[in-house]
Amino acid sequence: MDVLFTFSPPEELLKPLKQVEADLNLHTVSSIDEENGLLAEAEVLVTFGEDLTEGHIRKAQKVKWIMVVSAGLEKMPLDAIAERGILLTNAKGIHKKPMAEFTIGLMIQYVKQLGAFRDQQREGIWRPDLKMGELSGKNLMIVGAGAIGTEIAKAANFFGMAVYGVNSTGKPIKNFQDMYTIESFKEALPIMDFIINILPSTDKTKYLYQKEHFTAMKETAVFINIGRGDAVSEEVLIEALEEERIAHAFMDVFETEPLPEGHPFWKLKNLTLTPHVSSHSDDYLPRAFEIFKHNLHTYINNKNNFMNVVDPKRGY
Repeated sequence: MDVLFTFSPPEELLKPLKQVEADLNLHTVSSIDEENGLLAEAEVLVTFGEDLTEGHIRKAQKVKWIMVVSAGLEKMPLDAIAERGILLTNAKGIHKKPMAEFTIGLMIQYVKQLGAFRDQQREGIWRPDLKMGELSGKNLMIVGAGAIGTEIAKAANFFGMAVYGVNSTGKPIKNFQDMYTIESFKEALPIMDFIINILPSTDKTKYLYQKEHFTAMKETAVFINIGRGDAVSEEVLIEALEEERIAHAFMDVFETEPLPEGHPFWKLKNLTLTPHVSSHSDDYLPRAFEIFKHNLHTYINNKNNFMNVVDPKRGY
């Protein structure tokens, strides 16, 4: 069986796959453009999900399964995959620990003024009277209460925060004080100190946050987006920050990446930018390969115990 990786994983991650099935032909390329005929012979594709096009799917006539070693699928040729009935799985869940740590880190940085102290150090200023707060007692809303959101909620509970969530049903789940839906969460925004967006990019979530949402928030509220850049239009967020409808925003995701030179985001004083790194971790690929190894065993043997099967028609 031919398995094509459209990237070059470390050799130590490839070796354990041979234990699953000796008759595996593992092929790696540095990019899909260098596949040199391997695509036409591959039964399994392993990809980060941003390099495949409809043309690649048409060319890969023998492909029966695509494993995406990330969670985001918005750049995948989902219609072509659905039309062919190709099995699609992803690495959902592996981001939860690094993204939870990253998000808690942002909130601690904000309430403890760590950025300001760094600036003081650069300027040689000794000023111990900066006002600092606590996470304890703050209200946190997590818009997207899935695996990542739940991991953030668990950590936030440890710090004494009251955690509210948004999911598809609005039914309360463990680690959340209360739950809302996308249609109803605006009513709770006036009491929130932090609002974290972790939603994927879908027709229902694109440009979800409108002017009315930021108007409903506290002037002291902090908005954090680690989901997808198109959850809020750039114009809406810029206006909210320039008019100080909220105190601060942290953005890790953007509609255009890398963020273009000269973009207004670069100069907003109450906006902190990070270059789409909230999920980065040395353990990222090893965790993804554990899921792939499990699914490879399932694919070869019983075909009824796959992890993270994705419906390409729904995009999740």
